[in-house]
Amino acid sequence: MKTLLIKLEPIIWALFGAGMMVVALLMPGWLLMVGVAGPMDVLWAEALSYDRMHGLFGHPIGRLIAAAAIALPLWAGAHHIRHLAIDFGGIARDTVFAPLCYAVALAGSVAAVLAVLAL
Repeated sequence: MKTLLIKLEPIIWALFGAGMMVVALLMPGWLLMVGVAGPMDVLWAEALSYDRMHGLFGHPIGRLIAAAAIALPLWAGAHHIRHLAIDFGGIARDTVFAPLCYAVALAGSVAAVLAVLAL
């Protein structure tokens, strides 16, 4: 199993980097609009309406962005949790913990893609 993780390491690092980019660039703006500006009525009333969001995420590019915004941070989180576990538990537990972390990220990514396709 360890050799499989070594072979997949460049792909995992690419997913981690993409996830960190999404978290650093897209999430602050999304949280500002949905979490702060929306509840404070700074946005106009229809900006976050169901029909507008459904139209946005119903388009193929919007679906791709939605799937990436959900799935890629899961890979970044899995990679961070794996390396945190290595720091606390040592490399000996990595053979069990690494596949578990990445399996959860993969399952969440598949669920996100299926949910976005069902829109």
